[in-house]
Amino acid sequence: MREPFGLILAGDRGTRVGNVSKADLTLGHLTLLAHVQARLGPQVAAIVVNANGPIVTDLPVIADATPDHLGPLAGVLASLDWAARQGGTHIVTVAVDTPFFPRDIAPRLLMAGEAHRDGFAVASTSDGLHCTFGLWPTALRDDLAAFLDKGQREVRAFVHAHDAAIATFPDTTPPSFFNVNTPEDLTAAARLL
Repeated sequence: MREPFGLILAGDRGTRVGNVSKADLTLGHLTLLAHVQARLGPQVAAIVVNANGPIVTDLPVIADATPDHLGPLAGVLASLDWAARQGGTHIVTVAVDTPFFPRDIAPRLLMAGEAHRDGFAVASTSDGLHCTFGLWPTALRDDLAAFLDKGQREVRAFVHAHDAAIATFPDTTPPSFFNVNTPEDLTAAARLL
């Protein structure tokens, strides 16, 4: 398997943080997108951002594969299509609102993915699955497109239907998968930073 591409999922409309892109929220002296890019960059061949509106970045930005804001799976599908056009076989996905994710997420997902016939794996901690953090094979593009065409959009349902391998991460402080959903979460993240 070649080194995977990276995808930062930033397609959320930010309704709980004042209808602004979470990618552009400031944490410390950097945007959430900059924090996530700095963690993911050393682990992947190249990074693309999934966003459905304007964001501040020099990275390539791709919109959802569907126009209906179907959630993260629409961004994953668009990035799988993009990766396939670049000759890639896999993408590592992370969420823009989760600035403390593990600095070794890509290699650990790759190791877990060896147990799956297509190299599909998602992250887990003691509090459950974190399905937007995963290693997604481009071989699943058609299955994912069909899943969305049926009106399904739950990431966990797709993960279970395809028996993704699990990469288990230890509990940490700050929590690796702490995500910023509200202004209060952003304040808490600043304290954790």
